[in-house]
Amino acid sequence: MIPLGIVTFTLVKFFHILIAIIAVGFNASYAIWISHASKEPEHELFTLKGIKVLDDRYANPGYALLLLTGLWMVRLAHYSIFHTFWLGTALGIYVATALLAALVYTPTLKKQIALLEAGQGRTPEYKSVAQRGTFVGMLLGVFVIAIVFLMVTKPAL
Repeated sequence: MIPLGIVTFTLVKFFHILIAIIAVGFNASYAIWISHASKEPEHELFTLKGIKVLDDRYANPGYALLLLTGLWMVRLAHYSIFHTFWLGTALGIYVATALLAALVYTPTLKKQIALLEAGQGRTPEYKSVAQRGTFVGMLLGVFVIAIVFLMVTKPAL
């Protein structure tokens, strides 16, 4: 018979990975959607509003659930966040990612939508905001890839 702790850990890990696939998958698709929309400006507002819905209702809650399920696994496995390199580093990157997303990416996306709604989609201001969104989105992508790398490889430095 399999001990209950192992079954619990395995189920939490399954949901943790499933949620990561969904959250990271949605985020990865944003660049594709934005690239297509930039070639068809008449669809740009619709696309950005769709991305906002995906971000607000699925990806961001998914990242919150990742934190909770991740911390639950840490507790179940008796890991030490402060003495396990890959875990502490990934958590630090997670915090930086959450702050960058909340303080820069989301407001930038809202600003892009507001400018498009005001008919200012081809202005220098819009182009500047869109470039900031692209840069921050790429940076967030690198952060998330780093977290996935650490979670999968678990390097012991």
